[in-house]
Amino acid sequence: MTEAVYLEVIVKAENAKKAGRRVSVSGMLKYLGVSRSGYATWKRHMPSDTAKRRKLLKEKIKKIYDNSHQNYGAPKITRELRKTGENVSERTVGKYMKQMGIKAQWIRPWTVTTKDSDFSNELQNILDEQFNP
Repeated sequence: MTEAVYLEVIVKAENAKKAGRRVSVSGMLKYLGVSRSGYATWKRHMPSDTAKRRKLLKEKIKKIYDNSHQNYGAPKITRELRKTGENVSERTVGKYMKQMGIKAQWIRPWTVTTKDSDFSNELQNILDEQFNP
């Protein structure tokens, strides 16, 4: 929640600078009900190694997913990642796919439900229309 507020403050401050206006960031923070120290801490924050790896993995997953014409699911994507040397579990790939809002396409197995159009031509009249014994 607060991250969205911080991003809003940054965008508004940049737009004001481009327009040549002076803007008070602390005034905006006060108006939005966010502390200046929290904003400063958030601005200096560096992503952790885990967050960087997570972002990199999500990019790789998205690339493999798009290259498969959006057909591959977590098991196949995991196999592809392992071929490239990534050590990742299928469950992790599935969780990341769910977070990104992507899923494999499932194609229902095809079964014949109708007769051929020339079905009647193949039948032979065995009784010769003599229905009385």
